[in-house]
Amino acid sequence: MDHAAEAQRTDLMTITRHVLNEQSRHPESRGDFTILLSHLVLGCKFVASAVNKAGLAKLIGLAGETNVQASKQSTTTRFHGEEQKKLDVLSNEVFVKALVSSGRTCVLVSEENEEAIFVDPALRGKYCVCFDPLDGSSNIDCGVSIGTIFGIYMIKDKDNVTLEDVLQPGTNMLAAGYCMYGSSCTLVLSTGNGVNGFTLDPSLGEFILTHPNIKIPKKGKIYSVNEGNAKNWDGPTAKFVEKCKYPQDGSPPKSLRYIGSMVADVHRTLLYGGIFLYPADQKSPNGKLRVLYEVFPMSFLMEQAGGQSFTGKQRALELAPTKLHDRSPIFLGSYDDVEEIKALYASESNNA
Repeated sequence: MDHAAEAQRTDLMTITRHVLNEQSRHPESRGDFTILLSHLVLGCKFVASAVNKAGLAKLIGLAGETNVQASKQSTTTRFHGEEQKKLDVLSNEVFVKALVSSGRTCVLVSEENEEAIFVDPALRGKYCVCFDPLDGSSNIDCGVSIGTIFGIYMIKDKDNVTLEDVLQPGTNMLAAGYCMYGSSCTLVLSTGNGVNGFTLDPSLGEFILTHPNIKIPKKGKIYSVNEGNAKNWDGPTAKFVEKCKYPQDGSPPKSLRYIGSMVADVHRTLLYGGIFLYPADQKSPNGKLRVLYEVFPMSFLMEQAGGQSFTGKQRALELAPTKLHDRSPIFLGSYDDVEEIKALYASESNNA
């Protein structure tokens, strides 16, 4: 590599440098948040490496358990629902250890653990992290992008933290992000000051800023939903999807893109615009996606990028969860597209 190219590489904006720059905007900051994020980033690098080696390391296949989101049959101990891969278990352990060892967390909420994890008082800090260690893991075998989703809150009293402190509305969130493990490893992060995307450079072992200040287009040409559930949808969702396919105003129909891995579907929506829907239906009246570590972080990112997020009743970030693994319907994406679905719900409630 010539000297000019070498010099250019040293001028790269790494995620560490970016977070330190953000920290400098807060003179009162003691660096705790920066340390916490660096541990999260380390966890992402570790999982990215494990995902890449999954086939070789024989990590694929059932771990002989199911995660807590699977529902238990009443008469036997067999489970049905979400199958848990060995990689889920590994990813969960990685993030729990990384976050606890940072010394900056007091409570953790993971999709893989039924109960909240309260950190040993000697290692406690002032933050709560809610995360899904490996979202979309049922797609591992077929090579579809999967990812880690996380949201960070501040806890008022780290020494007397309770479950109620965790069940905060998304409006209280300090930062959120996801790391997508796909053709490249991409980490998208917001600390409440816009959204930035970083790509892992394997030769440096560093996340480099590749998508600065991401803004979602005001209106998109794509809708993303599992149409296999269409017969169970409510009126507004069915009308909206019908409008996407057969617009009455002379505009071209929207394209359907649905991967079935939330991180990948939201990532595409963020970059290209459009709308991602996981509505409530007769089968799942409360929707399917979990509030604390799926709906809130993705809604936070969408709003920070200039989009919207709606539950069918209210702004998604204003939800007040009552249980750790609460679920909610979700419509998120380009501002104008979400306005359309909001109008359909409003007109239905006016006619009710």
